[in-house]
Amino acid sequence: MATSEVQTVSASGEKMRLALSGALVIAALAAYSLLSQQGSLVQWAGLLVGLVAAVAVFFTSEAGRQLLAFGRDAVREVKKVVWPERKEAMQITAYVFGFVVVMAVFLWLTDKTLEWVFYDLILGWKK
Repeated sequence: MATSEVQTVSASGEKMRLALSGALVIAALAAYSLLSQQGSLVQWAGLLVGLVAAVAVFFTSEAGRQLLAFGRDAVREVKKVVWPERKEAMQITAYVFGFVVVMAVFLWLTDKTLEWVFYDLILGWKK
């Protein structure tokens, strides 16, 4: 069973890095808005520079390092997965498709049967 851990940022340096990262994102958005008269190239450059700076500052914090470690662990786990061969994947896809078609026909027949029983036999309504 997975545990839910709540991690708080306690060091003042960590708080400052995260706050600076958030401020850089806000500054990048503000630059994008304020540089609209300068042309789209300058506008997008201001946005991208601000966002890259915010990401760089974020990855120097403990939360950023933990995110990178999580990403490395995820990639390592995905490499361990044994993926099915093409033939097996096609067979499984065909089985799922066949099952869905059978269920669709069953539900349609059930619906039409109930419609016939309720409307035609019980209530006497004819279409």
